[in-house]
Amino acid sequence: MAYFDAASAAPLHPIARQALLASFDEGWADPARLYREGRRARVLLDAAREAAAEAVGCRPDELAFTSSGTRAVHTGIAGALAGRRRIGRHLIVSAVEHSSVLHSAELLEAAGGSVTQVAVDRTGLVDPAAYGAALREDTALACLQSANHEVGTAQPVAAVAEVCREARVPLLVDAAQSLGWGPVDGGWSLLTASAHKWGGPSGVGLLVVRKGARFAAQGPVDERESGRAPGFENIPAIVAAAASLRAVRAEAAEEAARLRELTDRIRARVPRLVSDVEVVGHPVRRLPGVVTFSCLYVDGEALLHELDREGFSVSSGSSCTSSTLTPSHVLRAMGVLSEGNVRVSLPSGTAEEDVERFLAVLPRAVTAVREKLGAPVASEVVREEDVLVVDSLGKRCPIPVIELAKVIGDVPVGGLVRVLSDDEAARLDIPAWCEMRGQEYVGEEPADQGTSYLIRRAS
Repeated sequence: MAYFDAASAAPLHPIARQALLASFDEGWADPARLYREGRRARVLLDAAREAAAEAVGCRPDELAFTSSGTRAVHTGIAGALAGRRRIGRHLIVSAVEHSSVLHSAELLEAAGGSVTQVAVDRTGLVDPAAYGAALREDTALACLQSANHEVGTAQPVAAVAEVCREARVPLLVDAAQSLGWGPVDGGWSLLTASAHKWGGPSGVGLLVVRKGARFAAQGPVDERESGRAPGFENIPAIVAAAASLRAVRAEAAEEAARLRELTDRIRARVPRLVSDVEVVGHPVRRLPGVVTFSCLYVDGEALLHELDREGFSVSSGSSCTSSTLTPSHVLRAMGVLSEGNVRVSLPSGTAEEDVERFLAVLPRAVTAVREKLGAPVASEVVREEDVLVVDSLGKRCPIPVIELAKVIGDVPVGGLVRVLSDDEAARLDIPAWCEMRGQEYVGEEPADQGTSYLIRRAS
């Protein structure tokens, strides 16, 4: 079985396993106590903090261990907003942030604050100037991920941090996906990360608050972790997290070059092996091991099952794999195809043979799914004056796009097709299909049921 979902959780690093087992014997006691067992635990905790701080590029007393990366984000945003409440209650985030950041933004809005979402381009990249334009006198905090968790695009953190610094607004960086590859450059004020993203154990997050950044911890606090993460520290997991971070950093340069070559191979060959594929994410500014692509006329869940049967574990941002039947907010913000989406995120040590086998398996997996969907329930096709109307109400992705593709040839060049759909993914996938197939997307109109999408045949 080839595990290609490291962006969700990296396999436990051998060093993490060794450190975890070893520290079970020495790190079980309360590090706040002065007796022998407590002092041993304190030594382990202090050493782990120093190692993690060195990897981040901060002072040890600026770093706190939390129970997860999500908890670090929630605590960091809440504390930074509270620390600057006299400035205002305006928060800036990018449209492709992790859900933990967006959920914090929703909470602020519900409490009467305001949020500005900065748009991204089709590669998932933000423009630093857009952050500058979003800044206001009452801006308390700005947030930006160092690299995207779904498409791998690396953000211009240093440039955004400089824009924020000039306005005296702190920047919180979610470094969960990138910290294992190297420190985050730029004058950021707060940083969060999660150990299970770099091969540490789950249940350990990092929260860094630079000296000088205003911060007021929210909720009940105690004396542990500078009052920023109450509760007894999981010292064995913390030790393993720090040890594995140091280990992956030692391997990072060589492994990043090797994985980048493998993902470049996937990016280049998938469009040649599989028809009607859109490779998404920035082609250059991206994480070493992440590549994402979307396939027309493919049910994402069915494709993931086909690949799983072939021995590959991958993930997807497709609405076809979601219980909400809405596409990933990242793909939606980028304006790219969402149906049949596959994210391949290679863990360190991935064998070249596994990548070659994946490239051999993928075409027949996609073909198998497309064949199963090749004869969908016939849609009701009628002519409304000079417009061909396709009724796809009640049908989910990728059926509306498949039915559009089947009838586009039935109208003359310059003729119109109207697709009726109540599937949220159609709002993203129909324009993407038009761009991929050289047809003109005219726009959408309200309908008695769902939405009406108008397409003009251009070729």
